[in-house]
Amino acid sequence: MLKRIQVKQLRVGMYLQEIRGSWINHPFWRNKFVIEDDDVIRQIVQSGIADVVIDTSKGLDVADEKALHPAETPVESIVQAEVQPVRNANAHKNAKSVPIEEEMEQAAKVYAQSKGAMLSMFNEARMGKAISSEAANVMVDEISSSVSRNAGALISIARLKSADEYTYMHSVAVCALMVALGRQLRMNESDIREAAMGGLLHDLGKALMPTDILNKPGKLTDEEFAIMRSHPEAGQKILVESGTVGDIPLDICLHHHEKVDGTGYPHRLAEKNISTFARMGAVCDVYDAITSNRPYKAGWDPGESIRKMNEWCHGHFDEKIFQAFVKSIGIYPVGTLVGLRSGRLGVVIDQTEKSLLTPKVKVFYSTKSNLRITPEVLDLSLPATRDKIVSVEESSKWNFEDLNSLWGSVELF
Repeated sequence: MLKRIQVKQLRVGMYLQEIRGSWINHPFWRNKFVIEDDDVIRQIVQSGIADVVIDTSKGLDVADEKALHPAETPVESIVQAEVQPVRNANAHKNAKSVPIEEEMEQAAKVYAQSKGAMLSMFNEARMGKAISSEAANVMVDEISSSVSRNAGALISIARLKSADEYTYMHSVAVCALMVALGRQLRMNESDIREAAMGGLLHDLGKALMPTDILNKPGKLTDEEFAIMRSHPEAGQKILVESGTVGDIPLDICLHHHEKVDGTGYPHRLAEKNISTFARMGAVCDVYDAITSNRPYKAGWDPGESIRKMNEWCHGHFDEKIFQAFVKSIGIYPVGTLVGLRSGRLGVVIDQTEKSLLTPKVKVFYSTKSNLRITPEVLDLSLPATRDKIVSVEESSKWNFEDLNSLWGSVELF
């Protein structure tokens, strides 16, 4: 029997059927589970959630039936309307595009909540537990909605993950990148969602990799690399056994390390033998990998990464998909340090609709005087703006410790 109760009535042993409220406002990656300790109850109370729905056929009932606040209609009759998650696959169609500064705070919330969700998912995969399709669907919804409003916000925030967060937060970044790329390729809504799910789950096999190899700060030996190369097949096995996803996410999981010249793994597929979705996954996976801090190296700048990937494109990536990817995030992605014709340095803070060559840039340094200047936002797409980008700069050479805060308008972590 389903009952709606106040959070103060929760006790260990109850089965939570639904946590009522937005996913980004509570710390749990799944909504349905047995409460096993008081810490779970504490987290629910602290999240500000007012009430939940329990299933007394799967867990304990409330201690005092009279303490219940009866609804005007039986809970069973409102299950579909209020309890079961209602996903709108076309929700992002109606999402209004907003400037990056407006989306940054919401994107930071989605990222922070995804962190706990992905960590739990990887831990459960490591323990041999089935992956919850419901939880994965909710994450895909939140990530897709944020990307719909402004792709640069969540994608840029996800790039700032720490080295020890990389394994599981890489999946969130790739999910967001797959959504942006799918839209650039004008895919239908169903295919975009499948691509996003594939991005979210593509590296799940790393949950089964030895942590000393996964987090090794130095170069892997041939034997260690051979072990790591098994993660696509391990991930596909987890997903097949869970029965949670369709063929497209399974394909992305298994084949995102294939290369068009046939030198990838695990099956050395080439050219048309690699699906469009797996080719998308290859591009998104590499971009986030090289722009992220890893145990063995610091991430490259976004603009420099695009240049490097362009050099590797022949043989590694599908060229048309790579070109679409660049259009989806920009030739100068958010966070890129650029040099302007005026002698000023600035960081890209958003894209503009007019041209990939004319993003919005926040200038903050003069190379002529070698001094910081008052930050100023330039929309390089406007006719009145005479300045233009002449170079992509390596931030490591300039050692600007506050570079990320210049394009981020909220406290990210």
